Amino acid sequence: MYWSKYFIPTLKEVPTGTEAISHQLSLRAGLVHMLTSGVYSYLPLGHKVLARVENIIREEMNAIGCHELLMPALHPIDIWKKSGRDVTLKEVMITFENKKGQRMCLGPTHEEIITDLAKHFVKSYRQLPVTLYQIQTKFRDEIRTRFGIVRACEFIMKDAYSFDRDVAGLQKNYDLQLQAYKKIFKRCGLDVIVVAADSGAMGGSVSHEFLVAAPIGEDAVWVNKNDGQVIKDEEGKAPQGDQWERKVAIELGHVFQLGTKYSESLGALFLDENGEQKPMIMGCYGIGVSRLIAAVIEVNNDTGGIMWPKEIAPFDVEILPVQASDEMAMGLAKTYYDELKSAGLEVLLDDRDESAGRKFNDADLIGIPLRIVLGKRMLANNQVEIKIRRTGQVIVVDKDKVKEEILKLWQA
Repeated sequence: MYWSKYFIPTLKEVPTGTEAISHQLSLRAGLVHMLTSGVYSYLPLGHKVLARVENIIREEMNAIGCHELLMPALHPIDIWKKSGRDVTLKEVMITFENKKGQRMCLGPTHEEIITDLAKHFVKSYRQLPVTLYQIQTKFRDEIRTRFGIVRACEFIMKDAYSFDRDVAGLQKNYDLQLQAYKKIFKRCGLDVIVVAADSGAMGGSVSHEFLVAAPIGEDAVWVNKNDGQVIKDEEGKAPQGDQWERKVAIELGHVFQLGTKYSESLGALFLDENGEQKPMIMGCYGIGVSRLIAAVIEVNNDTGGIMWPKEIAPFDVEILPVQASDEMAMGLAKTYYDELKSAGLEVLLDDRDESAGRKFNDADLIGIPLRIVLGKRMLANNQVEIKIRRTGQVIVVDKDKVKEEILKLWQA
């Protein structure tokens, strides 16, 4: 993609009213735009990051036998009344009456909807186990929106739901999800903390949270520096001993063993091998996809801007000719562009007629992992520079060996 033909509205100044570095950088780098408090558009760069994160999630979900579907965001309140969560989630539900006089809501989550779906199609133990998932927009009427896309009214979530015939099957699916989540977060460049948690309004007996340490976190945990044990910081009560370290963290994912809470209340039953009707045993597994992007920025930035982990960067390589008017540099830049694209990399070529300072500042801000810099002085010696965004390391290479060096760095 040529920068001049793309849509990257970068900002020099920090937007007013922004506290979190992830909020500031996501706005300045042209990833998102706020329509109103808690409601954001994903601009082309942000949408590319979102797509890459979603692709990682799909790969890991599909690898453990989950099947993707898409459920509606618009729900009749009646289905929520069956579980009683029309009351427990009343404070965050966005509700209204349609023209037929029917009470509706925009889905804050989908346990009731997936259970109703399973009720209609799963009738026998022979159809179990099954795990279904979606990546979809959720809506919650957050009174206190904070930190941009970290706590928003409209956000993107991956939610999966497992249905089993017994507790042993649920435990197997639960363990598969736990391991898949660890892989997802690792591929996104995050070191997560896994901790046993309270199930809260979701219900069920067992749950775990996936957290990443960050200054803007709304959760806190105690981590044992000796053995890695983690416990929730409950009401400020500190465990005894110097080996415990308190960390503030952002919650990125939550998994639950729901049991029969929803299958019983919504009548999702199956016939076992003896012909007896039993409620399906359920689990649910959520990842805040949009929140994950903010968390990545929180822990991957410097004074210049974002430093994307390579698997979720909007582009793999940026080519930066210092002077767009330099025909030799631009010609070589276009050659690199074609070669690297043919090699399967996503490439951004900054062909703008802007000052060198503006180009370098924008390059640091948007944080593409690898940068090829073509300047007159280096080209006079038949050389170009490759900069690694994360480390700041600059490698000088022969102008005819750029593709080879980039591919070597990318595969490292």
